[in-house]
Amino acid sequence: MSIERYRKRLTARGVKDLLFTNLCFVATLVGIFLLVVLLYSVFRDGRQRLSWEFLNSFPSRFPEKAGIKSALFGSLWVVVLTGAIAVPTGIAAAIYLEEFQRRRTWLTELIQVNISNLAGVPSIVYGLLGLAVFVRWMSLDRSVISGALTMALLILPMLITVSQEALKAVPDSYREGSLALGATQWQTIYRQVLPAALPGILTGVILSLSRALGETAPLILIGAVSFVRFVPENLGSSFTVLPIQIFNWTSQPQKGFQEAAAAGIIVLLVVLLSLNAAAIYLRHRASRHA
Repeated sequence: MSIERYRKRLTARGVKDLLFTNLCFVATLVGIFLLVVLLYSVFRDGRQRLSWEFLNSFPSRFPEKAGIKSALFGSLWVVVLTGAIAVPTGIAAAIYLEEFQRRRTWLTELIQVNISNLAGVPSIVYGLLGLAVFVRWMSLDRSVISGALTMALLILPMLITVSQEALKAVPDSYREGSLALGATQWQTIYRQVLPAALPGILTGVILSLSRALGETAPLILIGAVSFVRFVPENLGSSFTVLPIQIFNWTSQPQKGFQEAAAAGIIVLLVVLLSLNAAAIYLRHRASRHA
C-alpha cells in the first residue's frame, strides 16, 4: 500500500470517527433536553400541591384533599421487605457461584445462563408468577408479603449478576495471600474478598431496590389496589404503592388529580434520588476502607 493511499484511509477514518462522535453528542443533547422538558412539566404542575398535608393525607375522591400517605408507607413496606428477602439471597448466590464454584460445571453454567436470561424477562411476567405462586398456591392473598416476594424475584437476577461482577473484580492475590497465611476459604471470603467487593455490591443493592420502588405492573397483577385509605399494619395487610397511586391519578380527568399525580412523581423522584445518593456515598465510604 502506498503512503498516499494510507493517508487517505487515515483521513476517511478520522472523518467517520468525527461524525460518529458528533452523532453521539447530538443524541445525548436530545435525551437531556427531553428529560429537562419532562422534569419542568412535572415540577410546574406538582410544586403547588407539595406540602405536609399532601404527604400526611390519604387518597380521596376529591382532588384537593387527596394525599399519598398510604402509598408512601406501602412503598416503604414493600421495599424494606424486598431488601430483607432479596439482598441476603442474592449476595449468597453470587458468593456460591463465584467463590465456591470457580471451576465451571454444566450445572453452574446452566444456572448462570438462566440467571442472565431471567434478567431480561419483562416485569409483568414476574407479576403473573407472583399471582400464581404466592397469591394462589401459597394462599398469601393480595398482601404486602406477596408483593415483596414478587419484587424480590424481579430484582434477584440483577442483584446476583452485579454482585458476581463485584466479586470478579477482586484480584486473586487477595485470596491467594489469605489462604497462604492459613485462613480458611470462608475466612478469606468474609475478611478479604467481601470488603474489597463491597462498593460494587452496595451499588447493585441500591439500584435493584430503586427498580423495585418504581415498578408497577407486577404489583397490579398480584392485587395491589389503587385506592387505600389506611397504612399497612402487618405482612398480611392490603396495600398500594406510589407508582400505582400516580397511575390511578393520571387516569382521572380532573385537573386536581393531574396535579396530585405530578406531586406524587416529585416525591417518587426524591426517594429514588435519595437511594442513588446513598449508593454513591456508601460506595465512596466503602472504597476508602477497602
